[in-house]
Amino acid sequence: MNIYPKSYFKKVTDISTEFLQKNKIKGLILDVDNTLIDFDRNLLKGIDDWYKKIREIDVKCIILSNSNKKDKIKMVADSIGIPYIFFATKPLKRGFIKAQKELELPNENIGVVGDQIFTDIIGANRCKMFSILVEPIAEKDIWVTRLKRPIENMIIKRYVSKNK
Repeated sequence: MNIYPKSYFKKVTDISTEFLQKNKIKGLILDVDNTLIDFDRNLLKGIDDWYKKIREIDVKCIILSNSNKKDKIKMVADSIGIPYIFFATKPLKRGFIKAQKELELPNENIGVVGDQIFTDIIGANRCKMFSILVEPIAEKDIWVTRLKRPIENMIIKRYVSKNK
């Protein structure tokens, strides 16, 4: 099982159109919690401008979230103007497959952006998609995620030292 991302950024808005084109990414599957919004549901600053640039190069986007709070996911999706899938059960493949069908793109042209290795990155790698890890927007997390963060931080340190 591959636990390492193909790429690592501080935040979603650091992913450039040049990076996407260089890696032949024509679609993005985006996580929500601590990727697009913080614990208090504040949207990542600059996401609107970033999404406009992404649309200019015809990159499609969809939200894929493990949250079962449909109202929260819908609010984020509507504010950006993209479709969404909630209660995705990542890292299981079914949510990724559903998103891939919605994007109508082959897996090798899809990037998956998220802040968690054990859900977003492992799921993307299992589906042969381009995994992109971002740092969490804020330290505040739900309890389950807080339990996994120390292990993920060790994996990230190893990844960063290998890729210097």
